Amino acid sequence: MMNKNKLLFITGGARCGKSSFALREASNTPGTKAYIATAEGLDEEMKERIKTHKKQRSKDWDTFEEPINIVDVMRGIKGTYTSIIIDCLTLWLSNVMAADLDVLDEIEKLIQALRTTSSVSHISVVTNEVGMGIVPDTELARKFRDMSGLLNQRVAEVADEVYLLVSGIPLKVKG
Repeated sequence: MMNKNKLLFITGGARCGKSSFALREASNTPGTKAYIATAEGLDEEMKERIKTHKKQRSKDWDTFEEPINIVDVMRGIKGTYTSIIIDCLTLWLSNVMAADLDVLDEIEKLIQALRTTSSVSHISVVTNEVGMGIVPDTELARKFRDMSGLLNQRVAEVADEVYLLVSGIPLKVKG
């Protein structure tokens, strides 16, 4: 059973088991649990995905649905929950970019919030590894790929442990 507050960073390809792994790890932490979800149900398929994710969590999880202002949510719940999952940073970044916010500024705000919140809670952060394929053919897609890489590097830098999931198998790459 985990007893140290720490920051876990969980990355990997789409549908490789990142969220399930985060839930298993966080379930080992006693106390109150919060799930910060960044996805929005903008179409029927995404609404179904969100419903499926909710079913995977037990009733002892409080869910906060916030597509952009996750730093505000973290500040608001800091010290209230012993375990927090943020799922997922890739969608959060997409939402930040779509809102035409200063991406670098938002990343730095997130890093500071992760540092301070992980001192009082066990945090698991889920993201996608998007830069392992072909170079995108549009400027926006290349910017998204580049900002995703930067975001993931910054979070991995401050994380206590980093896991790469491959076909449902967690590989510990830091910590």
